[in-house]
Amino acid sequence: MCFAMTIFLMGLIVGLIAVASNPSPYFGALGLVLVAGMGCGVLVHFGSPFLAMVLFLIYLGGMLVVFAYSAALAAEPYPETWVDHMVMWYMALYTVAVLLGSSMLRKQWVRSFFEPVDGWGAFYVFRADSGGVAVMYSEGGWMLVIGAGVLLLTLLVVLELTRGLNRGALRAV
Repeated sequence: MCFAMTIFLMGLIVGLIAVASNPSPYFGALGLVLVAGMGCGVLVHFGSPFLAMVLFLIYLGGMLVVFAYSAALAAEPYPETWVDHMVMWYMALYTVAVLLGSSMLRKQWVRSFFEPVDGWGAFYVFRADSGGVAVMYSEGGWMLVIGAGVLLLTLLVVLELTRGLNRGALRAV
């Protein structure tokens, strides 16, 4: 299980570096899917399979549709790839920053933070993720409404930014 967790965490870091280097919307979407999948794998390892499934389905179902729509509006004739010189430079810079940050924080690494949610299973009445869903809908309903509003605002901002001066790919219409 330690090997699987190492793969998930390394995939999460590589995906974050791929998204942060921002080569093109087309390749950025692949990095976002990698980050979402690996992050959900980490959540499953820590004892929240329901939360991981809901997060992955909502992310892929909602945000990637918006991302695909905005990438279609920003149609680039020659998109940058991950092997271009500037993108490789940014990826190397972010990799060095991650390695330096992890080497400086190595002594403060605490193992108790990485214990599964239901590690003491005999003492729990219900699982943490199913109990959290009940609390989210009962006491956190206003936060769901605020989250939906923020996602709508994000959609409008992304569409306005990708439209540009000449309406992107829809200028002939």
